[in-house]
Amino acid sequence: MTLSGPTAEEWAAAVAAVRSLGADDEIQLICHVNPDGDALGSMLGFGLGLSRLGYTRVRATFPGEFAVPGPYSALPGSALLVPEAEAWTGPRLVAVFDVASESRLGGLAGRLTAAPVSVVLDHHASNTGFGTVRLVDPAAAATSVVAEQLLARLGVELDAEIAECLYVALATDTGSFKFDMTTVAVHELAARLIATGIRPGEISRRIFDSRPFGAMKLTGEVIGRAVLEPGAAGGRGMVWTYATLADLERHAQQPYVLDTLIDPVRAVAEADVSVVVREVAAGEWSVSLRSKGAVDVSGVAISQGGGGHRLAAGFTGYGEAAQVVDTVRRLLDEYLN
Repeated sequence: MTLSGPTAEEWAAAVAAVRSLGADDEIQLICHVNPDGDALGSMLGFGLGLSRLGYTRVRATFPGEFAVPGPYSALPGSALLVPEAEAWTGPRLVAVFDVASESRLGGLAGRLTAAPVSVVLDHHASNTGFGTVRLVDPAAAATSVVAEQLLARLGVELDAEIAECLYVALATDTGSFKFDMTTVAVHELAARLIATGIRPGEISRRIFDSRPFGAMKLTGEVIGRAVLEPGAAGGRGMVWTYATLADLERHAQQPYVLDTLIDPVRAVAEADVSVVVREVAAGEWSVSLRSKGAVDVSGVAISQGGGGHRLAAGFTGYGEAAQVVDTVRRLLDEYLN
C-alpha cells in the first residue's frame, strides 16, 4: 500500500479492471458493517457511475443486518442495495469502499478471493493493504474523493444522482465541512457536485438535522451520563459516555440514531479526547474516538484491531462498558507518557 496516495500505475490498473468487463458481467460493491454516509454515498455513487457506463449487473451490499440508516434510505442508487445473502457469489469484479481492514467486511470477506480482481477505495491511513488493486489516499477527506477521481478517469460525467451520493459522503466525513481535512480541494469538489443541481440545504436537513423525537430524548439521556476526566490522556482531558441496547429499546430507536452522538461529546472544552461506547451485542461495543489535535487516537484503535485517522478512529471492544473505557484510558496514558 502507498501511504502517499495511489500511484499512476494503481489508477491505471483500476481503470483497466473496470474497462475489461462486459456489460453483463457481475460486479459486486461492498462497504463496511454499520455503514455511514461516506461508505454508502461512495459505494452508491460509484455504482450509479457504472450503470451510466452500461454495466447492468451491479449489486451493492454490506455485512450484517440489512438495515440502511434512516438519513441515507432515500439516497439515489439505493435500488442497487441487496442483503448480504444476495450478493454475487462469483463476481467478475469486487469493489470495496471505506474499509480499512478485511475484518470490517464480516462474512463478505470471501468475495475478495472469489473475484479475479478486487479494487479497494479508501482513505484510512490504517488500511492494511488488502485487495488486488488499492486506491488508498490518506490525504483524502473522504472515500468519495477517491471514488470521484476514479469515475472521472473512467469518463463518467457527474449528474445530480451521482453528485448527491458523493456530496452526502463528503459532507458527513468532513463534519459538514468543519473538520481539519476540509481543504481547498474539498470545497472545489463540493462546488462541482453542487453545480449538477443538487440542493445542499435540503440534503443537510435530511442528513444532519432530522431525527425522531425519541432519538433526541435518548441523546439527552446518554449525554447526561457523560464523565469528564481532566487528568486522562496525559493531562489533556478525556470525556466519555456509553449507550446500551436497553437504551435503544426503551426509546424505541434504531442504532443509527447514535451515529452522531460523538459530535456533542467532542465539543467539551476541557477534553482533547472524546470517547463514545455503543453496545452492539451482549458484551460487544462499538468504540468511537475523537481528538481535537493534541492526541493521536489512531494508535489506540489500531492496537485493538480497529483503525482510522489521527483525529478520528474506532474499534470493537468487549466486556463491560467501563472495562472498554479503562482500556482506552490505559492505552492513552501509555502512548503519551
